[in-house]
Amino acid sequence: MKKFIVDDDFWEIFPEASIAILTVKNIQEAAVLDEARSNEIKILLEEANKGAKRFLSSETISENEVVKAWREAYAKFPTKKGARCSLEALLKRVLKGSPVGTIAPTVDISNAISLKHAFPIGAENMDAFSGDLHLGIMQGGEDFLPIGSDKAEPPLPGEIAYYDEEGVICRCWNWRDGQRTEVNDDTTKEFIAMECVEPERVEELQIALDELAALLSKYVGAEVINKQIVNREKKEAILEE
Repeated sequence: MKKFIVDDDFWEIFPEASIAILTVKNIQEAAVLDEARSNEIKILLEEANKGAKRFLSSETISENEVVKAWREAYAKFPTKKGARCSLEALLKRVLKGSPVGTIAPTVDISNAISLKHAFPIGAENMDAFSGDLHLGIMQGGEDFLPIGSDKAEPPLPGEIAYYDEEGVICRCWNWRDGQRTEVNDDTTKEFIAMECVEPERVEELQIALDELAALLSKYVGAEVINKQIVNREKKEAILEE
């Protein structure tokens, strides 16, 4: 049995955080949809780009509440200079009038939900995990090779990261993924995380999680293994039996 465990040291920094997790199997990353279904996802993403404007009351990206919340969260632990929550990059495109475009069905669906509800979303190849998956504070120097690089970039001491027995999976909480657990066309089993640092938005987090699971099932055949929200009261979840 593999588990996702949020370490106690994480809760000491973020006692009110919530992490929505979705584990799926038989997902079709290389799915080629017919024109009608492809168009449905395209429209979904277009509407999400438009809907994201409700979170952008200021032309200065850092002054918008959802971005400010994550900037403040990142200020609570050591980060690599310039590291930002993945959601900020999506919202910045909307703010600059360059909407997030289509890439592939699963990516488009995740981006649409992220934009629609303003939560960061990340996906990992669950078969590549070594032992249990954790979220917690790094000692520094753990193994990490980022996507798109041939140079190791280990975390800083005190940095928050997703990790397993072999090393770091995603640095700075939800900033940059590693090559070892990267999702590719052959991936069929995935761990998907969606994080919330605003306790008043947990209800919307649940709505976003349910929508994401339904859309992945509808369009790319994902079969849900587990779907739940992890918080300080319930610190772990089963990834697979």
